[in-house]
Amino acid sequence: MKKKAAALRYDTSKENAPRVLAKGEGEVANNIIKIAQLNNLPIKEDADLVELLSKIDIDKEVPAALYKAVAEVFSFIYKSTKKE
Repeated sequence: MKKKAAALRYDTSKENAPRVLAKGEGEVANNIIKIAQLNNLPIKEDADLVELLSKIDIDKEVPAALYKAVAEVFSFIYKSTKKE
């Protein structure tokens, strides 16, 4: 089974909802993960969510039906990057 990955962006000053920045499987997924690691971006593994996000076109907003799941990812990111 090929590894899958998706990258999200949410600029609350410009956007109404998070957007899919990148998505892919196999080598593309590995590159998405590598770029995130090189930029010290948090990575959350969630195979079910990646499967759903992979159906969204790049640069399109995440649909309302996925807000709760995506909010959990952003909560994870906030907690993992929060400076104490």
